[in-house]
Amino acid sequence: MAGRGAAAPQPAADANDAPAGRTFGSRLTVEHRVDPLGVDEPRPRFGWHLESTERGQAQSAYQILVASTPERLTRAQADVWNSGRVESADSIAVPYGGPALRPSTRYHATVLVWDVNGELLPRSPTAFFETGLLSTDGVAGWDGARWVGVAGKAANTPGAPLLRRQFALTGSAVVDARLYISALGVYEAYVNGQRVGVPHGAGSTHELLTPGWTNYDVRVNYFTYDVTGLIGSTGDVTLAAVLGKGWFSGRRIARGAPYYSDAGNPLALKAKLLIRYADGSSQVVVTEPGDAWRGTDTGPIRFDDIYDGQTTDARMRLPGWNANGFDASSWVGVQEHDFTTRFPNSKLVAYPGDSARLTPEWDLDPQAIVVNTGVAGQETSPNGRGHVVVDESRSVYDPAEAARAAVTIGPGDTAIYDLGQNMVGVYRLTVRGEAGTEVRLRFTEMLNDVSQGADGPAGSLYLANLRSARATSRYVLEGAAGGETHQDTLTFYGYRYVEVTVTTPDRSVTVTGLTGNVATSALRDIGNVTTNDALINQLFSNVRWGQRGNYLWIPTDCPQRDERLGWTGDTQIFANTALYNGDAVTFLSHFMDSIVDCAVTYGAGGAQFPDVVPRAQFLRAASGWSDVGTVVPWTVWQMSGDTTIIDRNWDALARYIDWMHARTGDTYRGPGSWTGDWLAFQGSANQLLSDAYYGYSTRLVIDMAKAAGRDADAARFETLLGNIKAAFIANWLGTDPVTGRTIVRSSVGGNSSAEDNSQTALLWTLKLGFYADETQRQDLVHGLVENIRNTPEYKAAHPDSSRVDYAENTLSVGFLGVNVLAPVLTAEGHADLAYALLHQDAMPSWLYSVRSGATTVWERWNSYSTEDGFGPSGMNSFNHYSYGAIAEWIYEHVAGIAKDPQNPGFKHFFLQPGLDPTGRITHAAGTFVSPYGEIVSEWSLRARRLSHSVVVPPNTSATLRIPAVNPATVTDGRRRLVQVPGVRLLGHEGGVASFRLPPGSYDLTSTIG
Repeated sequence: MAGRGAAAPQPAADANDAPAGRTFGSRLTVEHRVDPLGVDEPRPRFGWHLESTERGQAQSAYQILVASTPERLTRAQADVWNSGRVESADSIAVPYGGPALRPSTRYHATVLVWDVNGELLPRSPTAFFETGLLSTDGVAGWDGARWVGVAGKAANTPGAPLLRRQFALTGSAVVDARLYISALGVYEAYVNGQRVGVPHGAGSTHELLTPGWTNYDVRVNYFTYDVTGLIGSTGDVTLAAVLGKGWFSGRRIARGAPYYSDAGNPLALKAKLLIRYADGSSQVVVTEPGDAWRGTDTGPIRFDDIYDGQTTDARMRLPGWNANGFDASSWVGVQEHDFTTRFPNSKLVAYPGDSARLTPEWDLDPQAIVVNTGVAGQETSPNGRGHVVVDESRSVYDPAEAARAAVTIGPGDTAIYDLGQNMVGVYRLTVRGEAGTEVRLRFTEMLNDVSQGADGPAGSLYLANLRSARATSRYVLEGAAGGETHQDTLTFYGYRYVEVTVTTPDRSVTVTGLTGNVATSALRDIGNVTTNDALINQLFSNVRWGQRGNYLWIPTDCPQRDERLGWTGDTQIFANTALYNGDAVTFLSHFMDSIVDCAVTYGAGGAQFPDVVPRAQFLRAASGWSDVGTVVPWTVWQMSGDTTIIDRNWDALARYIDWMHARTGDTYRGPGSWTGDWLAFQGSANQLLSDAYYGYSTRLVIDMAKAAGRDADAARFETLLGNIKAAFIANWLGTDPVTGRTIVRSSVGGNSSAEDNSQTALLWTLKLGFYADETQRQDLVHGLVENIRNTPEYKAAHPDSSRVDYAENTLSVGFLGVNVLAPVLTAEGHADLAYALLHQDAMPSWLYSVRSGATTVWERWNSYSTEDGFGPSGMNSFNHYSYGAIAEWIYEHVAGIAKDPQNPGFKHFFLQPGLDPTGRITHAAGTFVSPYGEIVSEWSLRARRLSHSVVVPPNTSATLRIPAVNPATVTDGRRRLVQVPGVRLLGHEGGVASFRLPPGSYDLTSTIG
C-alpha cells in the first residue's frame, strides 16, 4: 500500500528556541487535516492548540514558518513564508500569507507560540502539506490526461472495466511519485500489482467507492496518493485500475440528475502519475486514448451496483493483470469518454477531506450463527408464514466460538450470521468448496417475526424495507484447495444479519470465516458521553453507529434500501450532534459545496437550496430541508470557530434569504414545505414550519453576516426578521376560547393530522421567541408542558387529539421537532420533562427502540413495535440518524459541555452538569476535543454531594454553572473555588452557582439543595 513515505527530519533548533522541559503539544494542521496531500487551496489554513497542565495558560503570540525542507524551518532560514511574530491568541484557521504556492510541491511547516507570560514555548512538531494540481478545469496541470474507458464497451454490459498501462522508468533513482486520479464511476487503483491504499491509524487501509458522489455535471473529485513505495527504482511500472458504476451509472440512484441515464453511463478513468528522480528530471504518464493503455471487461467482477450488490466469478481471475509482464495483447485499446463534451464546465477539484474507507478497528465478528434447513408451522403461525427450522447441531450461539466457527452449508440450508450490530460496509468471506459453486449472500437489518408485517417465516431475513434494492452478493468459487477469501469492493450494504446459501444444485461449501467490514467517512471520534444508565449508553452508541453508517462520502438518510440519498433535512437536523461526535468539519464543508452547486445550477432562481444533494429525483419547496444551506455553515462555524465556510458561501446564503423574500413578498411567509414535520405522531401545518424556518434561517444569516463583517447585510436582514416575526404572530398565534390562553393555531391550513398547540409548533415558536410578550410566552410554555405530560385530564380535555393514544410524558414530534425538543424544555425551565422524555421507553420514545434491541437509530418511532410488528415497508429504515439529534442535548445538558454561540469554536464555553431530577442518572462523563484541545466534564452525585471534574483547555475560558446551595460550598480540592486564583464568581440563582474558570484542571465538589 502507498504511504506517506519516510518521517521528515526535524529542523535545526533556533538559537532562541524555548528551553527543554516544557511541551507545546499539538501537531499543526493544514486545512483541518494532518499532513494532507493534494491541497488545492491557494491560502491554506493553519490550526493548532496548546497542551499544558499549567492553570491559566494561554497564547499571547504566534509565528508560523513554512519552508521547502524541514532543515530550513528556523526563523532565520524559512524560505517560503515567515509570518513574523503576531501578537494574537488566534490558533484556528490562520491563513497562509506567503507567495503563491507551486503545484505538486511539498511544504514543511511549524508554529512558534508565546504563552500568557510572553515566554516562548517549544516549537510544534514539524508538519507538512503537499499541494495538488492547483487547477479546476481538468486541463491545467494534467499534462494531457483524458477521460478514457474500454474501447467499444457499452454501459451496463457485464464485467467491470479493467485498465492498465505498463511503461519503463526513464530515470535511475526515484525520489518520489504521486498519483492524481479520478473516475466517472468509482475506482480501485493499483501500482505494480499492489492496490493503492491510504494511511490509517498506525498503518494503512483501502478506500471504498472513491472518488465519492458529487453533481458530476458541476464538479468531480480527484485524489492524490503518494505511491513512491510502490514504484521501485528501476525497470518497468504498471499503473492499473478497476472501474465500478458507483453513483455515476448506478440503477435509479441519481434519477433526475443531468448526467443520469436509465440505460447507464459508460465508465471512465482519468489519471496522471508524476515520478521525480534524484537528478532533477521527472516523468509523467497519463490516461490517453489509443493502444498504450489496454482494457477489458473479462475479469472476475461480473456485476456491480450500489443498490443491488456485486457478482464475482473467481474462476475468471486474471493473475498478474495489474503487474508487470502481463500479456494484454488480447485486450483492446481505450477511447476518450464524451464527458468533457457533454459537460464542458464541470470542474475537477481536489477532495478537501478524508476519503471513505474501510476501518479495521471497527470490524465485526459474528455473535451467533444459526443454520436453517426449512420452514414449518405455517398452519399455527399468526401470519401464516411459519418459522424456520433450526439445525441446532450446526448453530453457534457463543460469540467467541461464532467468530471462528467453520459451518458447512449444503442444498436447502441457510446460515444466518448475526454480527450483533447494525453496520454499513462490505464483508469478508473465507470459504472452501468446488470450483463453480455459487455462494449467495443477502443482507438485512432485522429478522422476521410472526407479525402481519413480516415478509417471510420467523427467523428469516426481513427484506421488505429494502424495497427494490436487491442488496445481494454472489460469489462463484475458483475451488482453491486451501480455501479462498473474498471481499466486495464496488458496492456497500447496510446490515446486521448476513444470510449465506449455496445456489448451485448438489453442492456444499464450508464457511470458515465471515467478518463485517465497516466503511465510513466518520473516521475520528472526538467526543463521547457515558453514564451509569446502560440504556442511555446504548442510545448514545446507536447514535454514533448511525453516523458511521450514514456518513459515507455524503450524509445519507439511510444505507440499505433503494434510496441512500443526501436528504438535506436529515443533514441539518443532525449536524451539531455529528460535530460533537466526530471530526466532521471538512466532511460537512465539502457537502456544502455540493449544496451550493445544486442551488445555483438547479434551484429556483439559482437560489433555492435543495431537499436532496447531490441532485437526484427530488427538487421541491421543502423548508426545513432547504434550510440546510444556512444551518450547516452556521453549525460548522459555531463548532469549529472557522468563518471560512461563511465567506466562501456568503453569496449563496444571502441569495437564499432574498429569494424567499422575493417569492412571498410582504406576506413574510415561508416558501412552503411538502415535508413538514416528517413522520410526526402529531401534525403541524406545513406552512407554519416553513414560516418558522424562514425566520430561523434569517436569524442564522444575521449571525453569520456579523461574523463576516457584513454589517449592512446584517441590518437589512434584521429588519426582515422583525417583519417575519410580526407576520408569524399574526398568522399563527390565537386565543383558546375555553381557557383564554395564547395558543399556536398549528392546524390552520395544515395536513389532516395537524392539531393546534402541537409539540413541534410550540417548540419552534418558543425557540424563535415569536410571541409578543411574557404572558404569551408563559401560555405557550404551559401548553407545551401540558401536551407532553399528557395526563388523563389533558386527554379528557382534548378527546380528538392524537395524544389520547399515547402514554404520559411522551413526545410526538417528527424530524423538525426532535432536535428542538429537549433544548427548549431546558431553556424554559423544564429540564425535568426533558429527562422524563429521555428515559421514556413507551412508544414513541428514544428508548423504545433501545428496549426493542436496536443498535442504530430508527427512521420511525414505530419502525417496529411489539404490538404491531414492522412499520410501513415503503419507508422503514432501521438506520436513520435524524432522531439521534438528541445526543447534542446529552453532550450539552447531561454531560454538561456546551458551546457558547457568542464565542464560536469553544473559545469560551459552558460547563453545566445537568442533574437528573428522575434520579436515574447519577454519573455522567463527557469528553470533547474542541479546536483548542480536549474539554472534560465528569460528574457524580451521592446524596447531596456533587463531584465534578473538569478540564478547560489552554487559550480558552469556561463558565461553570454548578448546582450548589451556596457558592461557598463549591470547592476545588480542599480550597473554596472563589479563592482559586483567576476564578471569578459570576452569581448564584435558582440553586446554581456560576463561575468564570480560566484554563486548567479542576476537581470540584458542591453541596446541593
